[in-house]
Formats: sequence, C-alpha cells, structure tokens
Amino acid sequence: MAHVRKTTHSRKPATRKKSGARRSSARKSTRRVAPKCWSQRVTKQSDALDLKRGVFTLSSPRKIAASLKRSAEHSARRKTGAYRSALSMLTFYINRAGTTLPKTQRARLEKAKVELKRAFGRE
Repeated sequence: MAHVRKTTHSRKPATRKKSGARRSSARKSTRRVAPKCWSQRVTKQSDALDLKRGVFTLSSPRKIAASLKRSAEHSARRKTGAYRSALSMLTFYINRAGTTLPKTQRARLEKAKVELKRAFGRE
C-alpha cells in the first residue's frame, strides 16, 4: 500500500490587499496630469523643432513646406538633420490626425511633403 502524506494545513491562494484607491490618490498629488491631447503637446514642445503657430493650417503646400524648413533650420533643440526633423513632424501630424483630417487638408499636407523634398533639394 502506498504511503499517503497528510498535511495539517490547507493551502490558500495568496490574496493581495486592495489599496489601489489610496495609492492612486497619493500618486496624483506628486505627478502632473497628462494632457488629454498628447499629440498637440508634441507639436508645440517637441525637441524636433519649434513650429510656427498654425503651420499645418496654412493654405498653400509651398507655404507649409517653407515654414517647416525655416523652423527646422533655426531650431536649436533638434537632434537630427533639418530635413529629417521637418519631414517627421509633418508625417507625425498627418498620422495623428487620422480619419478626422479632412481630405482636402490631407491632400494639401501630402503635397507639402513633396514641396519639402523639393525645398531641401531631395527630389
């Protein structure tokens, strides 16, 4: 006959105390509240470049490209080349806007990419 070992205590699953409410209230006081539209903060305070206000709403793709080029060349905070910073900021804006961006404005911004390449001599 096989030997069966009997234990005097039964195992219970480990339970954790639910102190999430206390923890989150303490965290809120020490941490800044994240802005609702983080992508807006990126376009305003990005290390890529210092943008002119309303650059993406300009009427002409050539004006948008010229403004991005000027901002990229004068920015002291960018980490890469001026062309790369300007193009990545334009692409970022287009991607973050997603389906809410009107087709006319999206077409204008896509043309601004071509104008930006032309402005930097990268055609």
